[in-house]
Amino acid sequence: MTDYIPDGSFRIVTSDRIAVTFVLPSFAGGGAERVVLALARQLDRGRFTPRLIVLHGTGPLACLVPPDITVTDLGTPRLRHAWQRLGQALRDVPGGVVLPTISHANLAVLMQRRRLPVGTRIIVRESNTPSASLATAQWPWLMRWLYRRYFPLADGVMCPSARVAREFVEDFHLDPAKLAILPHPVDTVMVRQAAAIPVRKPGGGPRFVAAGRMVPQKGFDRLLDLFATLPDDAHLTLLGAGPELAPLQQQARRLGIAGRVDFPGFTDSPWPHYAGADAFLLPSRWEGMPNAALEALTVGTPVIAWRDAGGIAEIGAVGSAISLAGDAAAFADAMQHMPRNGSLERRESLLPDRFSLGAVMVRFEALIDAVASGRLPPPPEA
Repeated sequence: MTDYIPDGSFRIVTSDRIAVTFVLPSFAGGGAERVVLALARQLDRGRFTPRLIVLHGTGPLACLVPPDITVTDLGTPRLRHAWQRLGQALRDVPGGVVLPTISHANLAVLMQRRRLPVGTRIIVRESNTPSASLATAQWPWLMRWLYRRYFPLADGVMCPSARVAREFVEDFHLDPAKLAILPHPVDTVMVRQAAAIPVRKPGGGPRFVAAGRMVPQKGFDRLLDLFATLPDDAHLTLLGAGPELAPLQQQARRLGIAGRVDFPGFTDSPWPHYAGADAFLLPSRWEGMPNAALEALTVGTPVIAWRDAGGIAEIGAVGSAISLAGDAAAFADAMQHMPRNGSLERRESLLPDRFSLGAVMVRFEALIDAVASGRLPPPPEA
């Protein structure tokens, strides 16, 4: 087989390793980026050679890229401006498997499938429920048509939950044999070690935490409306950054709760905040499988979630660790009655073992092997 060298050339090597080329928009601090970088870091180097193509190699998670992974930075944050550079980068991949993630990157790679070396396989990874995420696109009808046209060309489709997989079968008529439900991996050992000293806002009232990119999808606007109904001794920490940060801060001031809501911004170590809270709040309008909620459960913190938040109901957490709310009144009621964490002692994990990094990697590497060897049904002709 061939091995890629950073200067763009190739060399012949005597190795049976499978090249796996991940395609990411950037190294932003979102759950999708964290998942992909975790998969790339943990791939067995004796069997696989991971590489990265990134549209724009900026963002706080760039430090998570191991030094042995070759990164091709296209230097263009907008996909429409990076089209030609992406095509060239795809022509230069050393075969094996190409794995894009997030809807626009998935479509861009599938639409340029003919540029890939002969025999290269494509596994797309969808992070969110298509019905909800595509509805927010500038041209929803066009995105749905593109999904129906190009997703069947994939050799495999990774879904974070059964709900996402079900939509692909029912709404986009994908072959169920190509769908793989792969839970988000959680490095439980690292997360629990990082949360060994919990961070809790002083005071006697209930303490809540939420985290994510400050965008409408995450539902922090409706969370603030509900939080304003709680007693004055309640406190909320909202971790994250994004375009809706300033409007959310204005909303908190308008509701008279600015003194009870902290906006610390993005942090690459949110887990001590999760560990110190009475509950992690998930008000998302849609999700695939909420990574931050999985990490909160890992440090023993219960989760209050909107039932619409993707595969949250599929987690199967320990006991009554997840409270699912069907409407605003139920969400507010769950916050009102959440028991206090009376001690800052580290709590036992509430996350099932199937989400652990080791368990997910076994399934992920098996999927790569199956796709690379052609054991899944071949895609239709492009």
